Amino acid sequence: MRLRLIGDVVFTTPLIAALRRAYPDARIAYLVEPAAAAIVLGNPHLDEVIVAPKRRGVRRILDDIGLARRLRRANYDLVLDLHGGPRSAWLALATGAKERIGYDIKGRAWMYTRIAPRAKDLRPRHSVENQWDLLEAIPGWPGGKPERSRDRIEIALDRDADARMGERLARAEASFAETAAAVAGGNPRRRIVFSSGPSDREAASRIAADTRERLGTAADRLIDLGEFDLQELRALIGRSRLFVGGDTGPLHVAAATDTPVVGIYGPTQAVRSAPWRPASVATLSVERDDLSCRPCDQRVCVHEDFRCLTGLPPSAVIAAAEQALLGRTA
Repeated sequence: MRLRLIGDVVFTTPLIAALRRAYPDARIAYLVEPAAAAIVLGNPHLDEVIVAPKRRGVRRILDDIGLARRLRRANYDLVLDLHGGPRSAWLALATGAKERIGYDIKGRAWMYTRIAPRAKDLRPRHSVENQWDLLEAIPGWPGGKPERSRDRIEIALDRDADARMGERLARAEASFAETAAAVAGGNPRRRIVFSSGPSDREAASRIAADTRERLGTAADRLIDLGEFDLQELRALIGRSRLFVGGDTGPLHVAAATDTPVVGIYGPTQAVRSAPWRPASVATLSVERDDLSCRPCDQRVCVHEDFRCLTGLPPSAVIAAAEQALLGRTA
């Protein structure tokens, strides 16, 4: 089970494949919350995806009681709590599974039958490797250590979403091709598509308007595809020549593709959160290494200026993007 955020769930997909490889005849279910369900729906190594409701107040309590009963009826032999939060720890206990494995977190470790160490502070170790500690806590774990070339991020490509994205790209490219060929500068084939979550939509619109103004006569290179869901986002990135983004869910969705990636890191560190993928796939990171305050909890900037991001020059990101487009990894 892995509750909450999209990127966190993405980082668990190598573990799913490793479990299937180690236990080919097992029945494997995954418990996830609605926002990140699309990441594991259609995963070829899973037999079932259970979507935990995420409502508020009394309804949350009633939902969790019903969910706990469902999980107990399933008679699981083993539960892996890849989250470690109060809700997931309680649900793990409620399953009644003979083996319940989770992190050694004060106040919750007693809910598990076996625990894996978890550092209290942020450390320069990738999240996939941190979560792999839970696999290694399985008695007689035969799956070995994680390998980037073998244990890749995996998000099933939804064929319908891919077809929808293809149609939207085709419609956008028709008008782009008609105008861009005449006005484009250095490379008339390049187009830009913005993606954003609901909370970022207004900011994305302002950025898009500014970008078009800067492009001038080449403004049609910025394509507006409207809103799209996670599966369509995965399809879009898979069709793209380059993805550039911060350390959020879409960056980790991009890790499931072979599209070159440029990740931008502020409070977080690339060594911990960079896309988990083979070294042969162009993956570049842009971050400041001269700040003693990194990493931090991201909620409050001690300097009040978020210099880890505001101090990153656009030229560094542009240079990394050009490098990634050439397929270079360093």
